[in-house]
Amino acid sequence: YGFAPRSSVEGDKLRAAIEAGASETEIRDMIENMTMTRCVSDPTERAEFMAAWEAAGVTCILQNAGEEGQDIRRLIKRLAHFTYLTDMMSDFIRKAVVPDDIVAAKKQNKHCLYFSANGVPLPQDWISVEEELRYIEIFFQLGIRMMHLTYNRRNMIGDGCAEPTNGGLSDFGKRVVAEMNRIGVIVDVAHSGWQTSLDAAKYSERPIVASHTGCCSVHEHIRCKPDYVIEAIANKGGYIGICCIPRFLGGRGDISAMLDHIDYVVENFGVDHVAIGTDVAYTSKNTVQEYKKVPKRPKTRIRWSSLWPPDDFVTKPEQMLSMVWTNWPLFTVGLVQRGYSDEEIQKIIGGNVLRVARTVLS
Repeated sequence: YGFAPRSSVEGDKLRAAIEAGASETEIRDMIENMTMTRCVSDPTERAEFMAAWEAAGVTCILQNAGEEGQDIRRLIKRLAHFTYLTDMMSDFIRKAVVPDDIVAAKKQNKHCLYFSANGVPLPQDWISVEEELRYIEIFFQLGIRMMHLTYNRRNMIGDGCAEPTNGGLSDFGKRVVAEMNRIGVIVDVAHSGWQTSLDAAKYSERPIVASHTGCCSVHEHIRCKPDYVIEAIANKGGYIGICCIPRFLGGRGDISAMLDHIDYVVENFGVDHVAIGTDVAYTSKNTVQEYKKVPKRPKTRIRWSSLWPPDDFVTKPEQMLSMVWTNWPLFTVGLVQRGYSDEEIQKIIGGNVLRVARTVLS
């Protein structure tokens, strides 16, 4: 789970839009479009985009292709960006719609994206349960293969990880899980509260995942999962994706810390139930220079879905360098150094994800 390499913004265009009075929403949409698709038309950005993929050695990303929340208009914008990217650069990167597409990309030395959404698309008209559920299948038909039940804040499905009440899956949430099972969409509880995650594992008939998280027993954080949740996900046949976010990992906040979380899952729940879910992206080396052209903008409010509590963890530059997206080969080296076999490493770096994807889509 993560993000494809990001291009730089076009500073001159952003400056012109700001000076013309563009709204904050328009500016944010422009930035997303530029960073996600500029590599299609700009030869310099395209070359760097491709070089980053090759350096990482990654075949497929479970790509965050839907903004956090349930708003269909927001979700479809990011999905459109990555659909456009894979359409226009199909000689290098493709949209995978079934797990066998990922295997084929590997054999052909190509790259692919398997689309995920940071929310379940809901019209939010609240006319009927069936009407609300209808867009899950529509987004599946557009290529989405995994969906977050919640982001950090509570929604009509269940509680997010930042909600202090730690409420469980709602009655409607159970219907959402059942519909995702029926269609073949992976249930992702990475940002969901602990009880909501536990309930999702209980009521799902197919494996569920926490695609990018950590282990509370290694470092307690709202975005990590306690043992009883990890056990429930493992018992359902799913996996825990260990992220590359230093403040979630705790400790040294580097590759070694990430490997500590992987070790913990393997030792306590088995090697079949862990994966790497970076939740980070490569950023174009031109980004800083391009942003220098952009006028300073007013501070904006924290977005509705976020609900991040105060956190005194200070991420150090060396931690970010250690966890950088292009360090994927070093993740594998670290697993070798810790004594994992080739078969175990293959499961951790992609095999477990592929197994779950096949099971859910079958």
